[in-house]
Amino acid sequence: MTKFKYRLHNLDCASCANKIEEHLSKLPNLHNVCVNYSKLTLTFSSEEKDLKKYVTSKIQEVEPDVTLLELDEEKNDEVIFDIIKLIIGLLITLIAYLNHDSVLGHIFYLIAYVIFLFEIFIKALKLLFKSFTIDENLLITISCIGAYFTHNTLEGLMVVILYDIGEILEHLAVNKSRKEIASLMDIKPEYANLKVKDEITKVDPSTVKVGDTIVVKKGEKIPLDGVVIEGSTSLNTVALTGEVKPLEVSKGSNVLSGTINIGDVITLKVTNLYEDSTVSRILDLVENATNRKAHTENFVAKAAKIYTPIVIVLAILVAITFPIFFDISQSDAIYRALSFLVISCPCAIAISVPLSYFTGLGAASHEGILIKGSDYLDSFKNINKIVFDKTGTLTTGKFDSYNLIILDDTYSKEEIINYYVNGESLSTHPLANSILHNFNVKPHNKDIKNFKEIAGKGLTYEINKQKVSIGSSSFIKAATKDNSIYLKVDQDIIAKLELTDTIKKEAKETISYLNKMNITPYMYTGDTKDTALSIASSLGINEVEYELLPENKYKLLEKLIKENKNGKVAFIGDGINDAPSLALSDIGIGMGNIGSAAAIEASDIVLINDDISKLITTHQISKKTHRIIKENLIFALLTKVIVLILAALGISSMWHAVFADTGVTLITIINTTRILKRK
Repeated sequence: MTKFKYRLHNLDCASCANKIEEHLSKLPNLHNVCVNYSKLTLTFSSEEKDLKKYVTSKIQEVEPDVTLLELDEEKNDEVIFDIIKLIIGLLITLIAYLNHDSVLGHIFYLIAYVIFLFEIFIKALKLLFKSFTIDENLLITISCIGAYFTHNTLEGLMVVILYDIGEILEHLAVNKSRKEIASLMDIKPEYANLKVKDEITKVDPSTVKVGDTIVVKKGEKIPLDGVVIEGSTSLNTVALTGEVKPLEVSKGSNVLSGTINIGDVITLKVTNLYEDSTVSRILDLVENATNRKAHTENFVAKAAKIYTPIVIVLAILVAITFPIFFDISQSDAIYRALSFLVISCPCAIAISVPLSYFTGLGAASHEGILIKGSDYLDSFKNINKIVFDKTGTLTTGKFDSYNLIILDDTYSKEEIINYYVNGESLSTHPLANSILHNFNVKPHNKDIKNFKEIAGKGLTYEINKQKVSIGSSSFIKAATKDNSIYLKVDQDIIAKLELTDTIKKEAKETISYLNKMNITPYMYTGDTKDTALSIASSLGINEVEYELLPENKYKLLEKLIKENKNGKVAFIGDGINDAPSLALSDIGIGMGNIGSAAAIEASDIVLINDDISKLITTHQISKKTHRIIKENLIFALLTKVIVLILAALGISSMWHAVFADTGVTLITIINTTRILKRK
């Protein structure tokens, strides 16, 4: 099964996008069809090849003017032609108006009608005869011609003029929104400076291999993830994490692709291929995020299809029944019915919802929050319980301070440290790096024999005919059970090491916000009871489970989800052992910086810089997006209903009907852009 992706050219209507998606979804050889109006893209999967011509023909059965383009294919924007046509049409209309009592004026009115209606009329006919579908083009055509024959010549002309102006402004407004969001995520590097011996060559980042050396100059984007091997500088990480404060890096620092070097030249050793790099993963997640549609989006798409036929039927009933039951002429009844047809276009409803989600996802991306679908953005506001892993999530996971307690005075501190360092230098356990960092002593492990590591418990090795064991109290069989890392030489326990994991500075603020929002925070950890309760108490977390294995976390989470009837349960973690829980939860939130690849893959939301205060931002964006969608839908529907009633009563004119269509669409688009504005 191959995945295809194309750009849609000449797609200028959200309801038209829904029609294309629905039509293509019925084809047996196309799977997972998704039309993204916000990005003007079509994606689908198929076992067949060379489908571009075939799919284009199928699209044109419902939208005759829409064509498929390759993603990098450019085509002139026809909005310039539309503006020129509008100006010429307006000038001819002005001449007609100034001579409205003469034959010349009538001729110019007819010419203006042809200029404005010809393209719309042709589109309507193509669609009507190809797929027996009525769309807004036919509705506008009928309304304008009907106005002409009911002696409302200028008014009918103004309907199509205002409709054209609205279409142009809508096109410009949507494009502006697309460009604003695209600029937020302008992080794709164009090249990498590959260093081979003393030569530096500009190459495509996708050709660079792990272990290669690259040079990043001032003002350049870092093209691939790597570690600094020479130099020090400041990095602008705004596009990646939303953080305004520059990040200081030096030799040994890990740096992420997509950030910008704003200081001195640095040399990096590449640690990830381009397709596995941070910038590539982000772009891929953002690219595909809006393909997962929220329930509201799907509901509105279905409702828009029902709404238009209902209003058309009402228009016919008005034209037929009003002269019978009310004291109005047939001409007046037809005029009112024509106003109904103009109002019936569902664009404001159809465009506001997907554009709002698209904008919300873009705003989140700018803050360093990758949300893998509109449905997750929509659901986040409904979270009422959130489960935190402890180490690396609520705490830094760096264990950058320690307390060494010597239990046998026959050994010096230096000897004890060497025992720890020699063993941990061969360990793969996450704490090993913390121990080595804390002691900062060069290991001498050449004489080590029979090294063995028991996952999650400890390690053993032999040196100078001594058997050394390092690990938990149960592994060492110490009398006291605590969270220390014990050292045993032969049969004697000679020391224990207490590592201190510090709470993240943003953790307290985040938990406080969640409690304030009536979102209950839980902490599930494998740590000891005393440590877990101490950290939970200092943060304000009342629901704590400790000394858990990964399978215990999973079972507790499963139970919590089953018992939670009135909201969503989220889980946030960073390690590979958290992947099952992340996948199980209603919304899985992973760490993008220190998080494992498995955890990120299993997550629905990824926090790029591991800043859990971004949960606050995500919740606020989710609520704001939902609020603006509600505002848009209520405003659009209320306006249309009011104008429909006024039209039926003969109070409103076609001018009001045009406002209820294109005017409302423009206002909802402008309102949607408020999502991008953060306090």
